[in-house]
Amino acid sequence: MLIRIVKMGFDPERIEKFLANFEANKEKIRNFEGCRNLELLRDKNNTTQFFTYSHWTDEAALENYRNSALFKGIWAETKVMFNEKPQAWSVETIDSL
Repeated sequence: MLIRIVKMGFDPERIEKFLANFEANKEKIRNFEGCRNLELLRDKNNTTQFFTYSHWTDEAALENYRNSALFKGIWAETKVMFNEKPQAWSVETIDSL
C-alpha cells in the first residue's frame, strides 16, 4: 500500500472553484483502478491550505493515475489556482495502532 499526500495552497478567491472541481471529480478519482481511499483535508489555522490523502495499491497504480487523462485534466484546472508551489509525498505505513 502506498499513501500519497499532496499539500496545496490556493488563492483565497479561487477556493470555491477548487472545491467545486474536487466535488465534481472525487468519485472518478476514488473509483480509479488502484485507489483505495481518498480524503480532502483543510488546515484549521490556514484555510487556504488543503491536502489530499489517498491510498493506492502500489506505486504502479498511482503512476497509472498520474499518467491518465483524468489526472491531467484535473491538474490542468487546479494548478492555475495555486498561490504557492504544491508539495507531494509518497509514504508507506511502518506501524499503525
